[in-house]
Amino acid sequence: MDIDFLGVGWTLPVQLQEEHQIATAKYEQAVRQSIWAILSTARGERVMRPDFGCRIHDQVFAPNTAGTVGQIISDVESALLDWEPRIDVLAIEPVEAPGQPNLLQISINYRVRTTNNAFNLVYPFYLQ
Repeated sequence: MDIDFLGVGWTLPVQLQEEHQIATAKYEQAVRQSIWAILSTARGERVMRPDFGCRIHDQVFAPNTAGTVGQIISDVESALLDWEPRIDVLAIEPVEAPGQPNLLQISINYRVRTTNNAFNLVYPFYLQ
């Protein structure tokens, strides 16, 4: 198994180690941070890569309806298929936070292809 394929990169947000070097994320942690970066970046936000990111940010002021939730799920799945080839998306489930009607917690179950390890990431998304 070649785990080096998963890569090594700077941590997000960028941090310094004790030796005053930039901290790095390795392998499956790098994949997790990549997913977070994809979901946190609005399409058009990066000047040199205007197609990078996720369209969920188009839904920020949308009402919390079944149609909006369906569009968010579709946008997340599309962005991960386009930008994170190291994973298979197993499920995307929206979960409303109790007592917070405008918070949608997007639970993403994914498997890292190289290691066949399954993970879950919960991304908080605020509507209105």
